[in-house]
This record gives sequence, structure tokens and C-alpha cells, in this order.
Amino acid sequence: MSKGKINVAVENIFPLIKKFLYSDHEIFLRELISNATDATLKLKHLTQIGEAKIEYGNPLIEVKVDKKGKKLHIIDQGVGMTSDEVNKYINEVAFSGAEEFLEQYKDSVKDSGIIGHFGLGFYSAFMVARKVEIITKSYKDESAAHWTCDGSPEFTLKKHDKKERGTEIILHIDKDSKEFLEETQIRSLLTKYNKFMPIPIKLGTKEITKTEGDGDDAKEVKEVVDDIINNPSPAWIQKPTDLKDEDYNHFYRELYPTQFEEPLFQIHLNVDYPFNLTGILYFPKISNDLNLQKDRIQLYQNQVFVTDNVEGIVPEFLTMLRGVIDSPDIPLNVSRSYLQADGNVKKISNYITRKVADKLKSLFKKDREAFHKKWNDIKVVIEYGMLSEDKFFEKAKDFALFPTTTGDYLTFEELKEQTKDAQTDKDGKLVQLYASNEDDQHAYIEAAKAKGYTVILLDSPIVSHLLQKLETNEENISFTRVDADQIDKIIVKEDSTPSKLSEESQEQLKTIVERIVPKATYTVQLEPMDSKAMPFLITQPEFMRRMKEMQLTGGGGMLGGNMPEMYNLIVNTNHPLVTQILETKTKKKQERLIKQSVDLARLSQNLLKGEELTSFINRSFDMIK
Repeated sequence: MSKGKINVAVENIFPLIKKFLYSDHEIFLRELISNATDATLKLKHLTQIGEAKIEYGNPLIEVKVDKKGKKLHIIDQGVGMTSDEVNKYINEVAFSGAEEFLEQYKDSVKDSGIIGHFGLGFYSAFMVARKVEIITKSYKDESAAHWTCDGSPEFTLKKHDKKERGTEIILHIDKDSKEFLEETQIRSLLTKYNKFMPIPIKLGTKEITKTEGDGDDAKEVKEVVDDIINNPSPAWIQKPTDLKDEDYNHFYRELYPTQFEEPLFQIHLNVDYPFNLTGILYFPKISNDLNLQKDRIQLYQNQVFVTDNVEGIVPEFLTMLRGVIDSPDIPLNVSRSYLQADGNVKKISNYITRKVADKLKSLFKKDREAFHKKWNDIKVVIEYGMLSEDKFFEKAKDFALFPTTTGDYLTFEELKEQTKDAQTDKDGKLVQLYASNEDDQHAYIEAAKAKGYTVILLDSPIVSHLLQKLETNEENISFTRVDADQIDKIIVKEDSTPSKLSEESQEQLKTIVERIVPKATYTVQLEPMDSKAMPFLITQPEFMRRMKEMQLTGGGGMLGGNMPEMYNLIVNTNHPLVTQILETKTKKKQERLIKQSVDLARLSQNLLKGEELTSFINRSFDMIK
């Protein structure tokens, strides 16, 4: 057996870094700004603990674009480096100065905000630069150093006459990356990745106009100031007790400058055990379209933007929200571009789920009427959460609402209590009627209300899936859409209406109707309903319709797609028109009356289209004549 140390050939490292370390070359600016931030935060910590006997002041990071000289400068006022430290941190690939600093000062540096971990960020500069220079002077009383490298394993390191503390990185931009010599491009990248970095970032200067004096003495004065492009103290790192609603709304506009609607409310996340996480999640007004809302939550690590794809870290049902999540404990790959599998990810996801549920319950209890008013704008998120997260489902039963056609908003327990005696089947199971479109199903809703039934309104695209979940978890209830085959399922205990037709007449009527309507599509059922109810109405078996809906929204399997279109044609044997049809002597007129009545019923269900609709319209005009 032999042991040894793996050697890395440096001449092979640079091509790998240049081509494969980062999926997107624009990341280089994020990495260099992060290094400059770390250098500044290190100095801040050392001055706070008394190890650096200097004035910290108000340092900033400056980015300069020298288009004529084809150079990009990143300048900080941080700790700087000695020649020995340049050898240690720059010339040893993958040696992390930030990691070493965190280890050295682990007892006092917990909340310093130091970003770096891998010791590779600096080398991202070679993705866009043919040569890189470092001019650096340590806060210690030592000479400045000047390091130069052209992207090969060869470098030069010599003294420099720099007097000010800090580091300047000079990138000689390669001809293939000349877009990074455009100030608009650099501004765009700084805004994307570094908008909320904890140290002010300067990109040149700008002229502002101020008003000095009052009244007649007032005058406008122009002043040249540093163009600071970031907000070093964003709302999510502040204490919730220090923020008002207008502060949250202002930050929302900062995150989403093209959004004009204010968010409905927000949830401020702040936890330091068993992991560190801060953030703000906003509930915007959400439509019923589940596909257009996602990827609006921004993921940060120590105020450095990582991605707006938060899959895994944020439960899927909450990806329709907006806002920011920031955690140093999020496990990222070496390029900080995507999440890695880790136990903390699931813990963070569970925490966010619980926090959102607790906030919603609090809002419901605090002002139920205000919660009612927001319901239509947030219900899709809550219903999706109930469907996809069991823990959220249990908590949501306390605040999830079921609007009724009479304008009430009931919780699940309130709904069961209100309808338990009036809407049960022969086995005693509660049959809850619901409508998915109040306008399309208006006639059916009115018929159900006339019987004293409670009809709830459920119109989100995942209703079928949600009802399946509710029925699975609550054994003593089933849901039936108001235009489905509910007539056979609900027992009308006290006001059952006898049929006015004899059994012989009913058999005759059924034979006549079945001769005219297609048996492959319609099952004819005779029902003795109230004479004021519709003479003909169409229902669809709840199971078949629900399977089809589930298949359209990602469920139901092949069953939903293969099920034929089947409907029930309900004939009200107590309606005068039905009696008239039965008594009509002319076969042609009898057939015309049935076709017209059935088509009216089909029209109410949007089942009359194309040639059949044209035929119905022409027949209607003929009957008017």
C-alpha cells in the first residue's frame, strides 16, 4: 500500500476556471464585488475588536470603467494585503482567505456578513480579462504590493507606492468580452447581483438638483455626488418592529419597480436557530393562472443575489409569492449559482411553510372581515398549499374559507355544522354542493337555493384535486358540483314531491325522449321536481367530470383523458311543458318541442356549439314565426 498527496497541475487549472467554473461569465463582477465587501467587513470587525488601530470611517467600493484603456477597476478601502498575504491568498488556488478569517475569529465574527468560502472567486476575473493586476496595501504598516498575471501559471509580485489602505483590481478586458467595457452593462450587472450589498458601491458620479432657502429666497443648486447604486441596508435585514407598512411597500417597489399594485400584506422572516434566515415574502393579488406567477422570489446569500429560482428552498405553493430569502446556511455549489441537496434545505422549507401558516391564521383571527376581502386574491396559494403540503393542510383548516352563494365566508368546520342536517345522503354522509362558475351555473344554483341547500363557490383551477384531498381526509363528506348528478344523492326528507304522471305515462315519456336524444351521450332520468323548476336540465356524473378536470391540471392519469362524454338528461315530470309534450298528438311537433327543450338545457351548460347551435337558432326563429 502506498500513500501520497495529489498534485494539481496549475497550467491546467486556468483553462478549467475560464471555461467551466461559472456557467455565466458575467458572474465575475459579483465575485470581485463580494471579495471587496469581505475585505471591508473584515476591517470593520478588526476595528471593532481593537485589533486594527485605525479609523474605519465610511468606506465604499468603487467601480470604474475605462473604455479607452480597455480596463475595468474594482477598488475597495478594506483590509488590503501584504506581499506575504498575496502569496498566500492569491497564488494558492482555492485557498479561502474568508474561510480562514472566519475560523480565526470564530468566537466574535458570527454576524460579520463575510461572504467568501471557496477561494475561487477572484479567478473568475480571467473569464473576461487577458491580464489581471492587483495593487494592494494592508491596514498593517507594510509596503504595498503589485501582482500581475496574464492567465498563465506565471505571475510577478513587486512593491508599489500605493499610500491608501485597500485593494484595486484592474482587469484588462479581453477582446471577446468587450461588452463589459460598457457602463450600462456594468450598471445592469451591479443592480442585478449587488443591489443590496452591505457596503456602498460607487459607479462614477451624478449631478443632482437641490433647493436651498425658503420662499422668495429659495433657489435651485446643482451638486455633483457619488453615484451609489445599491441599498446597503434593505428592509429584510432590519427588525420588523422598526418597519411600518409604508416601509415594506417602499421596499416592494424597490424589488419590483414595474409593479404598480401594492401587495396585500407581507410576512417578515427572521430566524437564527437551527439555521440563519431572514427575508420578506409579499402576497400580491394572484390570479387563477398558476403558470404565470412563479420565479419572482429572489434568493440571496449574505445580501449577494444568487438566483430567482427558489425551487426546494421555498415550498412550491409559495413560489407564486414575491420577495426575498437570505440565508448564509443555504448550500450552494462552488459558483453560487444553484442549490445543492442538503438537510438544511428541507428544514428551511418547513420553517417557511409554518411561518406563512401562522401569519395567515393571525390575520384571520385579528380581522376576519378584512381577511374575507382578501380571500379571492390569495385563495389559490392557500388551496394549492392545502393540496401539496400535509402540515399546511392541517393548519389551513383554521383559516381557509369557503364562500357561499349567499355572501357568507365559512371555515370548513362552520360549513359542516351549517349543512349537516339539511344535505345528507341515504347513508348520512354530508353532500356539499359547490359551483365553479356562478354565471354559467346560475339556474342550478337558484334551484338548489330554492330547496334550502348551501352552495359554496370554488373556482380555482385545482378545485378537483383539492376536493379529492378533503374527501380523503374527511370521510363523512363528499362534494358535488351543483350541476352534477346531485339530485339522486341528496335526500329531501320533508318535501319530496310526488310525480303527477302515472307510471305508464312516465314509461311512455321516457321512450319518446330516448328516441330523440343520443343514448351514447345522454342517460334519461325522470324526476318529480317542483313544477317551477326547469322542465329539462343536464347534469354530469361528478366522478367523470372531476377525473377529466384533474387530467387537464396534471392528475387523473389516462383515466380522465379516455373517459367518454356522458351526461344525465333530467326530465321534470311535474312541469306543464313535459305534460304538454306527452299530450301532443302530432309526432313532428312533439319531436320539435323535445329538441328545443333539450337544446335549451344544453345551452345552459355550454354544450351547444357549431352546427347544432346554428340549427337551434334557426329552429327558434321558426317557432317565433
